[in-house]
Amino acid sequence: MATTSTKEMTVVKGLDVERYMGRWYEIASFPSFFQPKNGENTRATYTLNSDGTVHVLNETWSDGKRDAIEGTAYKANPNSDEAKLKVKFYVPPFFPIIPVTGDYWVLYIDDDYQYALIGQPSRKYLWILCRQTHMDDEVYNLLLEKAKEEGYDVKKLHKTPQADPPPEAEAGPKDTKGIWWIKSLFGK
Repeated sequence: MATTSTKEMTVVKGLDVERYMGRWYEIASFPSFFQPKNGENTRATYTLNSDGTVHVLNETWSDGKRDAIEGTAYKANPNSDEAKLKVKFYVPPFFPIIPVTGDYWVLYIDDDYQYALIGQPSRKYLWILCRQTHMDDEVYNLLLEKAKEEGYDVKKLHKTPQADPPPEAEAGPKDTKGIWWIKSLFGK
């Protein structure tokens, strides 16, 4: 029987946002009903904006098509040193364009900023990210243990296929719907 932990999760303190920028590959995540089951090469690219917010580009490929959505991340509480971010995406095909906001908590990151564990307070979503397309089993297992300590049911993790080398951003026809990103992130 799965137990849901009510303990407050431990979140990274003093995240160096500039070092966190750049591309991260999704090594594993909790599958979502809305995410393509055949999604591959899923990745996120973060770029620091001049106002201190972060530009977010999420990309995935399914059936040879690239699907991407963009948004903005910012600290949930500017006065806290905890790495609790909010991510806001503007949902296209709806009119007027409405923002959808979700939580993005950095639960663990290594000293070299090469791999990270990302969650959110309901524990419905979990991401293992890495600067490389593949992660050593030793590191992966360490992150699994961290996730367990934070009350996650790691049996639900699904590994994301990653090509080596990864596809170029403009490779393949675009699928601009992007809606599954929103729904998978926020459970809407």
